[in-house]
Amino acid sequence: MPDSQRNVYGRTGFGGASVPAASVDQGLRSYMLSVYNYMSLGLAITGFVAIGAFMMAVSSTPTEYALRGGMYLTSFGYMLFTSPLKWVVMLAPLGMVFFLSARLHTMSVSTAQIAFYVFAGLMGLSLSSIFLVYTGASIGRVFFITAAAFGALSLWGYTTKRNLSGMGTFLMMGLIGIVIASVVNIFLGSSMVQFVVSVLGVLIFSGLTAYDTQRLKEEYYAGDDGAVMGRKAIMGALSLYLNFINLFTMLLSLFGNRE
Repeated sequence: MPDSQRNVYGRTGFGGASVPAASVDQGLRSYMLSVYNYMSLGLAITGFVAIGAFMMAVSSTPTEYALRGGMYLTSFGYMLFTSPLKWVVMLAPLGMVFFLSARLHTMSVSTAQIAFYVFAGLMGLSLSSIFLVYTGASIGRVFFITAAAFGALSLWGYTTKRNLSGMGTFLMMGLIGIVIASVVNIFLGSSMVQFVVSVLGVLIFSGLTAYDTQRLKEEYYAGDDGAVMGRKAIMGALSLYLNFINLFTMLLSLFGNRE
């Protein structure tokens, strides 16, 4: 159903009865709040898993896997960061994204919630390696910078009267471009390519944050039942979550202090 029709039906009940605008606005606020709540809980799970995995991965007790500054990798740390299993840990979140995108619309709301939280945990496991590369202080600083930027961009996307739909195709093309460049740079190891990818990534994910927020607002439909609304909220949370995580990692690459 076109968005214009959704907006009309959002204010029209069965038999053409008018639905008060205040009721629709309250429903929209409740829907967007559930999106942000899911996203925030997902980020919290990611953070706790990342910190917990890192703490389990390193030790001050000497082992055969020396790290730096009197720190050593535990057996778990070796498995997570050095063994071939690291590729599974790195790629598991990507596989989970494809799975959620393909199957979420057929899941029950409770199953979709669990799948989203499992994905957030896998992402935390994958991101735990940043604590090996960057100082804890710079990670915390960049996280709060990301949170402030994300909040401002999402608020603008929600409140602006400007139609951002035209940005969508351009941003997706840019996203595909930086994904390809990032994969190629795994083999090249070029710091210049990484810098360019990070700068473009910040711009692209900033635009996607505003675009996706407006898209989620426009996709709200007051006539959706609870199950449909719940699945849409989780899918929307996944979109915003991915924007936040990618914006964070790009900013960390640019401004993080390396160990």
